[in-house]
Amino acid sequence: MASKVSLKSAKGKSAKGSKSSEDRSTAKCLKEWSTWAMKKAKVITHYGFIPLVIIIGMNSEPKPQLYQLLSPV
Repeated sequence: MASKVSLKSAKGKSAKGSKSSEDRSTAKCLKEWSTWAMKKAKVITHYGFIPLVIIIGMNSEPKPQLYQLLSPV
């Protein structure tokens, strides 16, 4: 399940505490974004690998037919 990024305002906090909370918030946001990006990259790689192999195979020399690329022999 996707996690939501929420940025809470630092109401009632002093200027000293806001710097460290901003750093933590930025680090948390960066971590969530990188996790989201890796999940998307995994899905793209999973579903895009076989079509990529077929496209590369169709553009190689000698030019095979599609059924020749997909047949097990």
